[in-house]
Amino acid sequence: MQVKTKAIVLSILKFQEKSLIVKCFTQSDGLKSYFVRNAFSSQKNNQKIAYFQPLNILEIEANHKNKGNLEHFKEIKLAFPYQSINTNIFKSTIVIFLSEVLHHSIKEEEKNENLFSFLETALQWLDTHEEISNFHLILLLQMTKYLGFYPDISQRELPYFETIEGVFSLFQGTSCLSKHETSLFNRLIDVKFDDLQLNFASVERQLLLKILLDYYAIHLDGFKKPKSLEVLKEVFN
Repeated sequence: MQVKTKAIVLSILKFQEKSLIVKCFTQSDGLKSYFVRNAFSSQKNNQKIAYFQPLNILEIEANHKNKGNLEHFKEIKLAFPYQSINTNIFKSTIVIFLSEVLHHSIKEEEKNENLFSFLETALQWLDTHEEISNFHLILLLQMTKYLGFYPDISQRELPYFETIEGVFSLFQGTSCLSKHETSLFNRLIDVKFDDLQLNFASVERQLLLKILLDYYAIHLDGFKKPKSLEVLKEVFN
């Protein structure tokens, strides 16, 4: 089936000497993997390696056979050429980190237009704004709405956040955050992309990142902490 859709690049894997396997989150069909022959070829073609940088937003035409095998692109172009993400060390580090998180978080080969729209809008915001120190924290928390484990905030005045059920609790069980951690987590819930980004000290961001990644690991089978985590910590320290 011929499909025209937007797609966000999640990961690439080099195959033999010149080819690639590109994993994308598509607007039309959810998760899809594509085989790109001669991606590293010196010959000019429309499947240049530059298209497949982490979290690039593409406009693609593809042949989807939907048989569980690798699909193939027919046409590719950038749907939203980034102006700053690829040249700003802070933004590019965030993007590499988040591409790993998404790679381990999005599993289903089914349409999720709301998640796609959220990610597309968030990435465009990242590219066009400068105060981005909380961006990855806000995105990780907000994305749980679309992955099915956003915290129940109906009783968020309670002092402890219980991570397995995703609820606030009066008592501190073994799976609860401390009062200090819960307070930080509660503050993050209220932060939006357009808020002034200096809401947290560096050590607080590090703690919130640990809390969020642990929360993901509890709720997503097979979730792995990104290899780029230490680089992210170093850049934002």
